[in-house]
Formats: sequence, structure tokens, C-alpha cells
Amino acid sequence: MLEFERARQNMVDCQIRPSSVTDWRIIDAMRMLPREAFLPESKRELAYLDLDLEIDGGDGRKHFLLNPIMTARMIQAAELAREDRVLVVGCPTGYVAAIVSKLTDRVATTIDDKGLAQSMQSTLAALGLTNVNVRVAEASRGDANDAPFDAILLCGGTEIEPSALYDQLKLGGRLVGAFADGKPQRVTVVTRSEGDFGARVLFDASVPILPGMERPAAFVF
Repeated sequence: MLEFERARQNMVDCQIRPSSVTDWRIIDAMRMLPREAFLPESKRELAYLDLDLEIDGGDGRKHFLLNPIMTARMIQAAELAREDRVLVVGCPTGYVAAIVSKLTDRVATTIDDKGLAQSMQSTLAALGLTNVNVRVAEASRGDANDAPFDAILLCGGTEIEPSALYDQLKLGGRLVGAFADGKPQRVTVVTRSEGDFGARVLFDASVPILPGMERPAAFVF
């Protein structure tokens, strides 16, 4: 256990703080939350490395927990306030939702795999995190039951325009995701205003595409 605590502190000192992450609420949450507890036993030794970790589900799809730096920078980009209602889309372990739950009081998170959802609920409950609602749903569908949201965070890339998620934003709400409509991917904040959406590109990225957010395959003759 002490080795994990040291690794967690090293992650914060050597990965998070040097990567333009200045929100101390995020830094403190990542220092406190045991990232290894959100991983299967076989992946726990990798918990604090600068890696996107593949998480096995029961549906044959590839799910990933994004690396710590990308996780922190995307959460910071959402500029969360304590009173915000937040949707975390496509985190297969609950780790991102757990960090967000330390910043806001109301969090919903979706994953398209029932087994991963059940595991996530168990982990969150074991850590006493009671302000996260876990839903089983495709990434592109979001969570209409808990909408509208002040912020939506995509835990991965999207090759399609997530129009259903845009519709679940409040006026002034923002969606943060890695958009892969070109190369390179770009982490972008999309903000809803009266009758329109504005987009602001933040930085380049390279993250796995969320299951269900892939571009439809082109027909080949």
C-alpha cells in the first residue's frame, strides 16, 4: 500500500503539476484517490504510469482509462463549480467521475457495459463516494434522465459530432472532449448559448476513441 501512495505522489509531482494543471482541487483529488482501486488486479501495477489503460468489458469493445495527465487537463478545461451538475461519459472504471465528485456535488456517469457499471458502483461505494449516479448507456446517448448538465466530459475521443450530448447541456453549459474530425485530435470546449454552440480549441491530443463515437465505416465497392 505504501508503494502505491509513493507512486501516487510521484504522479502528481512529476506528471500532473508540470503539465499546466493549476487547479488545486484536481491536484488534491488525484493525490487522495487511490487510482489502483479503480483497476482490475492485473492492471494495478500500471496505475500511476503515463499510459492509457485498456479495461476489459464483457462486450468485446475496447474501453480505456485515459492517462493521468489527459484526465487532469480535460477536467480542468471544464472549469467546474461546486454547484454544477456534471455528466462523465465513457469512463469504464469510475475514476474520472470520482475526481469530479470531489469538485461538484452532482455527478452522473455513463458506460455501455453492464458489468463495468456494476464494478464501478462497487468501487465508488467502497470509497464512500455517494454523489455519483452510474448509468448503462451508449456514449453518444448521454443521460437524458439527469439532464440538463452544466458540463459534460468525454473520457476519450469522438469522430462524430455528439449532437445528442449538445442537447443535454444547459444554456452556458460546456462539453469537453477530444475531437478527431481531423488530424491531430484536438481537445475542444463546446459551449451552448441561446440558439447556437461555440467551440474553442485548447490543445492537441491523442486518445482512444470512445466506443459508439466512431465514424461510420465508408461503403467500399
